Amino acid sequence: MKIPLSALLMVALASHASLAATRLVEPQLKLEKQPKGAVPRVALTFDACSGRTDERILSTLIDNNIPATIFVTARWLKRNNAAIAAFKAHPDLFEIENHGAMHVPAVDQPVSIYGIPAAGSPKAVEAEVAGGAAAIEEQGLTPHWFRGATAKYSLSSIGQIRQMGFRVAGYSVNGDGGSLLGASAAEKRIAASKDGDVIIAHINQPAHAAGPGVVKGILDLKARGYAFVRLDDATEDGSDETTN
Repeated sequence: MKIPLSALLMVALASHASLAATRLVEPQLKLEKQPKGAVPRVALTFDACSGRTDERILSTLIDNNIPATIFVTARWLKRNNAAIAAFKAHPDLFEIENHGAMHVPAVDQPVSIYGIPAAGSPKAVEAEVAGGAAAIEEQGLTPHWFRGATAKYSLSSIGQIRQMGFRVAGYSVNGDGGSLLGASAAEKRIAASKDGDVIIAHINQPAHAAGPGVVKGILDLKARGYAFVRLDDATEDGSDETTN
């Protein structure tokens, strides 16, 4: 049966209206700024979505005694025992937080973000958040923060995640463009960070060109005298009711 063009147009318009009605936010997160004359500081946060471990980044953090907050999925935890052991061996450096069960955007409406279907309902958001937390707890750790896949949310899903007991981790500097930047671009972005910035990058793409740039950007900040803190070791201010 041939579907009339007018009917197809109505379906397309309805789909567009539904997507437009779902307001998505990408929350900002910054640290409280240091007093004038104090050492500037930033927070390094890394997503471990799936796949393996970027040892270039992990070894740099350990060798230079640089703390970081690592957001891990349940999927990634299953395949990276050596990295998990390294995290546990350096509890002074690494804070392990929740990136979800299956790396599904924590949005309670049926939308697609960067081509990734969102959870689509409050029940599915709960499963994504709770499943990620359970996997971390099985490692003997307790997560306090959540960052969803794509770092985009609906305001209602932020409220739901907060009610589940988690602060939602935004960021202020996208250090590696989803791990898709070249080394030079990643280095420049991270090295340009200012006091109070929360940097996001990825620690699960060992074959991507961004990794060496992430390393150089971090070492650039260190050479300039910057201090590094984990999220739980600082006072933060997040937009969209993500931390208050």
